[in-house]
Amino acid sequence: MYITYTVGDAQARFSRMKSASKKRTPSIVNLTVKRRYLTEREIERLMDCARKHGRYGHRDATMILVAYRHGLRASEVCDLQWQQIELSEGRLHIHRVKNGIPSVHPIRGDEMRALRKLRRDYPREAYVFVSERGGPISPIGFHRLVQRLGEAAQMPFPIHPHMLRHACGFKLANDGHDTRALQHYLGHKNIQHTVRYTEMAPDRFKEFWRN
Repeated sequence: MYITYTVGDAQARFSRMKSASKKRTPSIVNLTVKRRYLTEREIERLMDCARKHGRYGHRDATMILVAYRHGLRASEVCDLQWQQIELSEGRLHIHRVKNGIPSVHPIRGDEMRALRKLRRDYPREAYVFVSERGGPISPIGFHRLVQRLGEAAQMPFPIHPHMLRHACGFKLANDGHDTRALQHYLGHKNIQHTVRYTEMAPDRFKEFWRN
């Protein structure tokens, strides 16, 4: 029994091979390391965009600021309650998910003012960041918010909430903070999850080649 191939069959087979070859061929695009964090300036850009274009601009900008300053995951910032915040003492009690280490963080200047204003706007709510319906904003709702603000701010790449947590880690590592202290600040059980921030800190090599 013989199997015959037409010219069309051969052309189709060649086309599939060519397509597969293209997928395997490295390019500048797929060799570029995708950035997993935002810079401080980009965070400010997102917050500014939230204030100018959002219906709940102050709430949205404050949510981004708190998530960034304390390295909060989407679920952690969405579950944040006023009972965790001591405005009179300037302290925030962090509850971590994924069996993370709980901690107490200081609340500084601009963040304190933003939270005080938010409390005046929502004096009876249990949760810090609430939706139009009065319940806490969901993680998927926060994801959509950050994504929408990234597009409105014309960021050159897609934005998602976990980039705020990474932004916190990279910022503090770049400022030269102790890795062990940074581990506890971010609530990492395993210090290896913290080391990546110090390894990839943008200013790690800034003194190289200087006379």
